[in-house]
Amino acid sequence: MLSPYRVLDLSTERGLLCGQMLADLGTDVIKVEPPGGSPARSIGPFYKDAPHPDRSLYWWAYNRNKRAITLDLERDAGRALLRRLVERADFLIESHNPGYLPKHNLGFADLAKINPALIYVSITPFGQDGPKASYADSDLIIMAAGGPLILAGDADRPPVRLGVPQAYLHASADAAVAAFAAHHERVRSGLGQHIDVAAVQSVSMATQSNILASALGAVEPRRMSGGVKMGSIEIPLVWPASDGFIAMTFLFGSALGVFTAKLMHFICDQGFCDEATRDKNWIAYGEQLFSGAEPLSEFERVKEIVRNFTRSRTKAELLELAVERGFLITPVTTIEEVVESPQFASRDYFQNLAHPELGETFRYPGPFAKFSASPIEYRRRPPTVGEHNSEIYRGELGLPETEIARLTRAGII
Repeated sequence: MLSPYRVLDLSTERGLLCGQMLADLGTDVIKVEPPGGSPARSIGPFYKDAPHPDRSLYWWAYNRNKRAITLDLERDAGRALLRRLVERADFLIESHNPGYLPKHNLGFADLAKINPALIYVSITPFGQDGPKASYADSDLIIMAAGGPLILAGDADRPPVRLGVPQAYLHASADAAVAAFAAHHERVRSGLGQHIDVAAVQSVSMATQSNILASALGAVEPRRMSGGVKMGSIEIPLVWPASDGFIAMTFLFGSALGVFTAKLMHFICDQGFCDEATRDKNWIAYGEQLFSGAEPLSEFERVKEIVRNFTRSRTKAELLELAVERGFLITPVTTIEEVVESPQFASRDYFQNLAHPELGETFRYPGPFAKFSASPIEYRRRPPTVGEHNSEIYRGELGLPETEIARLTRAGII
């Protein structure tokens, strides 16, 4: 789809997904790593539990469809080679701390002199400027600073971090979209530009409407395991089933109260509550709770009725009811259930990708989008360390084998 374009991916684990998204869309992404390989290759788990830079499943997850070279950007000779690569590049992705690449004369202003059409994408924790630009970071820190962490965990204890880091995945996806928006502009002007993506700003959008509501004086939401707390009102969003959990919308108002009323009629028919409970005004029920017209103790009784109902069914039975009767219920699936999902199977989501160096073929998660005219293809498995050094340095830059051997001995590539 985008095969004429080339990307230099200098990112650390902060930005690997951005490069993979561009690679999936057909660009020629060259992953530039330090000699010995990116530190991201040391992140487990590892194939057959054998730590090795070419067996990191974390690396595999975010680097398909890329080529890879090694290059020491701390050395003059390494930076000179990068500048030669920049001459032919359309995009550059980097995720170093602000100031690192400009200090080495590899900032946007430096490289734009070599290639004015270069789109230079920077992914950092807090952006290139501002009072926090140089702060240390982690997923926990970014989620805390951006807002979503306040909603994670139990009400009676401090917030907890998400089990799977998310901040840089948000930022990387935003960066990929921004890169192609800048490309659209470049088609008109012929000029590149610097894209400054701050992970903390990316995750701030994951607070849903709360970041807007707070500015309007709304009640600040509080965390509650499996739900949300509005003032003293605890609203579950996750409910027990007999074999796990479901996510269920049990809310009120003109948009969602009709679904709650429908559910309560069924719960009553199944003998879990009386008709008076069934016939509450589920449209106005939220207002009644906030005003005190409906005691919170009564709401607690209603929630226990609903829990008793959901506990009496399996996740599959509850999903079947949702499909048949229009309830807002979906199972909380395990990873194994996702892998074996009939829905994913029907869409040919998982893709087989051969690793000839291991003599194995592995099933990878599928494309992030389906294109009817130009579907995403998995052309390459994630590259091994320095796999394409000769192909790029000799075949494209024209370096003789003796020079490549010298640079290798010197630890520059």
